[in-house]
Amino acid sequence: MTTVSAPAPASGRIASRLPVLRPLAERDFRLLWAGESISLLGDQFHFVALATLVFALTGSGLALGTVLIAAAVPRAGFMLLGGALTDRLSPRALMIGSNLARGATVGVVAVLVLADSVELWHLVALGIVFGTVDSIFFPALNTIVPMLVPLDRLPAANAVVQGTSQFMGLVGPAVAGIVVAAMGTGTAFTLDALSFGVAALALFLIRGGRRTTKAVTAGPAVSEPSLARSIRDGAAYAFRDTGIRSIILLSAAVNLGTSGSIAVGLPWLANVRFDGGPALLGVLFAGFGAGALAGAIIGGTAAHPGRFGLVVLALAAGLGLGIAALGIAPNAAVAIAILVLSGMTAGYLNVTIIAWLQARADPALLGRVMSLVMLGAVGLQPVSLALAGILVDAHATAMYVAAGAVILAAVGAGLLGGAQRALD
Repeated sequence: MTTVSAPAPASGRIASRLPVLRPLAERDFRLLWAGESISLLGDQFHFVALATLVFALTGSGLALGTVLIAAAVPRAGFMLLGGALTDRLSPRALMIGSNLARGATVGVVAVLVLADSVELWHLVALGIVFGTVDSIFFPALNTIVPMLVPLDRLPAANAVVQGTSQFMGLVGPAVAGIVVAAMGTGTAFTLDALSFGVAALALFLIRGGRRTTKAVTAGPAVSEPSLARSIRDGAAYAFRDTGIRSIILLSAAVNLGTSGSIAVGLPWLANVRFDGGPALLGVLFAGFGAGALAGAIIGGTAAHPGRFGLVVLALAAGLGLGIAALGIAPNAAVAIAILVLSGMTAGYLNVTIIAWLQARADPALLGRVMSLVMLGAVGLQPVSLALAGILVDAHATAMYVAAGAVILAAVGAGLLGGAQRALD
C-alpha cells in the first residue's frame, strides 16, 4: 500500500526556501515571534503617542526627555536583577508576567488619557513602573530563544528577532502616526496595551522555555544563593572568560559610540548641515534601519566565519570609521550611503554576537551574561545621548569623530587582550 504523507505546513515550506526563516518551522519559536511582532508594532504606537501626548501637555522637549529617562533609569538599574531572575525562574513565566504588567501600565495611561485627566507626573510615575518591568523582559527574551530552537538555528533565530524589530521600526512609526492623527493618543495606548496581552497569550501557549524542577536528593538541604550573590557570580563568570568579557566591553563601546551619534546627530545633520528638514531626517533614519535589517538577514543566513574573532573586530572597526566619517560627509547622499553600510555592519554584529553568546555561555548563567551585555547598551544610552547633545552644538564633526574613536579604542583593546583568539 502506498501511503500519502500530509502536506508540510506553510511555514515549513517557506522555511525550506529561505534558510533565515527555518526557525519559524519550530512551533514554539513561531508563537514567540508572532506574539512579539505584534508587541513590537504596539511599541511604535506607544512611542508616537507618548511624544505627541507630552508635547500636547507641555510643549517641552525637556518634559519628554524626563519621561523617557524615568523609564530608562530603572530599566538599566534592574537589568542585572532581571538576568539573575531569568537564570533562577522560567524565562517564559517572567516574560508572561512582564507583558501583563507592561500591558496593565500602558492600560492605565490609556484610561487617564481617554478620561482627559492625564498629567505629566502620571507619565513619569508610570514610566518608572514600565522601565522596571522592562528590565526583566529583555534578559528573558535572549535566554528563551536557545531553549526553543536547535543550536544550529540560533543565528537564524536571532536574525528573525532582530530583523523583525528593525522592520517594525521602519514601518511602525508611519502606521502609528496615522492612527494617532485619526483616533487620538488614547486609542494608540489602548492598542499598545492589547498588544502586550496578545504577546502574553502567545507565550502561554509555548511549551518550552521552562526550568526543570530540581530533583530532591537525600542529605541536608542546600539553599539557593541570594540574588545579590547570583549577580556577583554571573559577573565573575562573564569577566573570567576572555571572549565573553571582550564582547561585553566591545558592545558597550559600540552602543556608547552609536546611540547619541544616530539619535541626536542625525537630526542635526538633516536640519543644520544639509538643511533637508524632516523629510531628509526620515530618509537618514530609514537608511540606517534598512541597512540593519539587511545585516540581520545576512547574519542569520551566511555561514559562520572561520576567523570569527577577527571578523568581529574588523567589522567593529569599520563601524567606528563609518560613524567618524559621518562627521565629514560632504552631502546627504554620502551620509545615506555611510548609514546603510553602518547599519548593515551593526545588524550583522548584533545577530552573530548574540548567537555566539547563547552558544558559548553556560546555560545556567546565560540570563546573567545577557543582562550584562544589555546593561552596556541600555545603561550607557542616556550617557551617549547626553554627551552627543552637548557636543553636537559645540562641534558636530568632533562629536562624530569622538564617537568613532570610542569604538576604535575598544577594538584596539580587544586586539591587545587577545579577543580575536578567544572568540574563535
